[in-house]
Amino acid sequence: MLNIIYGNLTPTHKCIRFDGNFILHAFKRPDLLVYLPQQHFIPSWLTLKRIFSDFNIEYAAFEKQFPEFKSHYTSSFKALSSGQQRLLEIYLILKSSVQFAILDEPFSFLSPVLVEHIKEMIVQERQNKGILVTDHKYRDIMDISDNLYVLSDGKTHLTKSLNDLERLGYLKLSSEPADNS
Repeated sequence: MLNIIYGNLTPTHKCIRFDGNFILHAFKRPDLLVYLPQQHFIPSWLTLKRIFSDFNIEYAAFEKQFPEFKSHYTSSFKALSSGQQRLLEIYLILKSSVQFAILDEPFSFLSPVLVEHIKEMIVQERQNKGILVTDHKYRDIMDISDNLYVLSDGKTHLTKSLNDLERLGYLKLSSEPADNS
């Protein structure tokens, strides 16, 4: 579904609307829509200096929030660990000046501490833009979501509780850990 929305796959029928207006080729509108795919999208040879310049985002604000990047400004993207690469990509997507951001599996490759930072960033940035997040870490998604939907049998189902997730075949509550970790 995300690949269709962002234009990577061509469906037989499609319609994207923003504020009730039909938008053809929304993926070609960098002011409107930005997409974080599951795999890394930044070319490995680019330096962080170049990446932040291309995204028109201030590196100092990123460095202040994540001081472990202080010495990486002139480093290439490939010099970072997978978790650092993922964090950087998520930060850039969330801080981009767009109306809508799509995040596909943003919590992959991240430590629990970084997941909490990302969740805080999502909550903060949703004041500035619409954010659609897909991830299998449903507890983290439930923590940050205004509305939670499960895609099942080609339909979206509004989900309010863990019982709804079980009813839709997404999880089995009997297999949930007792300590909620």
